[in-house]
Amino acid sequence: MPAFIIREAFASFAVSLFAAVFAGSAALAGACDTTTVFALQACFQKTSADYLLELGKCENASAGSERDACIAKADRRSMAANDLCQDQEQARKKVCQALGQAPYDPAIHPANFVKEVTNPYFPLRPGTTFTYRGEDAIVTVQVTNKTKTILGVDCVVVRDTKFVDGKVEEDTLDYFAQDKQGNVWYFGETTAEYISGQPVSTAGSWIAGQDGAKPGVIMPASPTIGKTYRQEFLLGEAEDIARIEERGVRVKVPYGSFENALKTFDFTPLEPEVKENKFYVRGVGLVLSLDRVTGEREELVSIERE
Repeated sequence: MPAFIIREAFASFAVSLFAAVFAGSAALAGACDTTTVFALQACFQKTSADYLLELGKCENASAGSERDACIAKADRRSMAANDLCQDQEQARKKVCQALGQAPYDPAIHPANFVKEVTNPYFPLRPGTTFTYRGEDAIVTVQVTNKTKTILGVDCVVVRDTKFVDGKVEEDTLDYFAQDKQGNVWYFGETTAEYISGQPVSTAGSWIAGQDGAKPGVIMPASPTIGKTYRQEFLLGEAEDIARIEERGVRVKVPYGSFENALKTFDFTPLEPEVKENKFYVRGVGLVLSLDRVTGEREELVSIERE
């Protein structure tokens, strides 16, 4: 057996053994740390499976040089994928430090929800369209008159559409609802990516209550500085986190200038390198998304109401 396959097989066995040992003593750890370990194991196993399939394809190259180049490419991809697994693990550990070890299992009582989303930092009045402009895209966010019942809660349906060069690149339906305390909950999304007008992927879609997915808070009723919260949760698919970072921030976008914006830090363990700030204004909502790595801005251009 080639050395690289032996190494890969050993790595997979080691991860499986570690997970088995950990499972036997899971009661000694918190739910958050336990989840982190099993997510790491799942990531390594997927990486291993993908790598072995690539090697199998390489074996069918007729030319030796082509086969060698194929194997080298598979090696690089496998190393990068394993690095990402480890980066995700470290990111999840930080989330556990911020949120604690308790299982994430928010209690949803339909009677505790109201019909309208009126949180001042995240108002969703039906018939309103927000238009945002990025460096190479236009995004429209339409608050529809439709609702979708999820976990017994009637959620407002919001359509988020991204256009590049006038063509739809991504089209998403988001589902929000507000509880009586004023927290705005995110109950899921149905999303599709397009190439040349044809849907090519629905990755990232999730609905609370299905396949272990759970709702999160998109905007707290009391956004106090330092507050960290899950905005969504489906392990391995939807793990967005936000933290209230600052209040009273000055911000200027095409729609206007504001003196008292709320600034959040948004991230996900699934993409540890992606870090973003969002700015919300009372009575308006989201006015700016800022990529902290690239500096790219997505700015509010206009608000239209029916």
